[in-house]
Amino acid sequence: MLDKINQMYESKETRRWQLMAWTLLVAALVIWSASTITEVGIAKKGLTFALSIIQGIVNPDKDLLFNTTKQSVPYLLLETMAIAFLGTLVGAVFSFPLSFLASSKVVPVPVVVVTRFLVMAIRTIPAFVYGLMFIRVTGPGPFAGVMTISVTSIGMLTKLFSEAIDDMDKSILEALDAAGCNTFEKIRCGIIPQLWSSLLSTMIFRFDMNLRDASILGLVGGGGIGAPLKFAMSSNRWSQVGAILVGLVVLILVVEFSSSAIRKRLTNG
Repeated sequence: MLDKINQMYESKETRRWQLMAWTLLVAALVIWSASTITEVGIAKKGLTFALSIIQGIVNPDKDLLFNTTKQSVPYLLLETMAIAFLGTLVGAVFSFPLSFLASSKVVPVPVVVVTRFLVMAIRTIPAFVYGLMFIRVTGPGPFAGVMTISVTSIGMLTKLFSEAIDDMDKSILEALDAAGCNTFEKIRCGIIPQLWSSLLSTMIFRFDMNLRDASILGLVGGGGIGAPLKFAMSSNRWSQVGAILVGLVVLILVVEFSSSAIRKRLTNG
């Protein structure tokens, strides 16, 4: 009994030193990170621009916000949604087979290593860089935005799909294996029915993220609402900026609540 008490005190002392060491490490990282910020200040006329943006949001351009032309906010938001949806769909189509190649439960380890390295390489490049590259190849417009969203979706969706496959119940695959099923039959009869709702939920979550990325890609010419936002800010048309931002906020909120409700329903069966 005495030995157990002594062990408890020793372990408590060890945890205390570990906590102190981690605290010092985090503090050192914070100080080192803060040292990169050499100057904090407000740009010339910065406060004026900030007030103008707030004024534009409070008094948005109602004609831009409510008309139905191709330059209106509703049309541009629909275009942004279309870019995000198509990009997510194309990315999911490519991610689906790749996710099986990245799972050790389905294919041999060498294939898994190569596939995961390829997916990791895709994920390392930011969407903004992909956007700049595709715009140089295809020219500015929605198609460049769709291609960018598709490629960036492949990295994340493949990773999450393969992790879902790795975490699934292995007994079903073993039963199909014992029944003499080949790899394609195991995927069709054992994996897809078990993970369909999880995969669909992941796609919806990625669409939610892609909607924000599609808005940003417009800043470099990837189509959608980003380009008009950039032009409006460059020309100091703050009421138009306000109308675009109001439309974006409403769209993001609607998609956020809708996707959360759908994912919750899928999770609960």
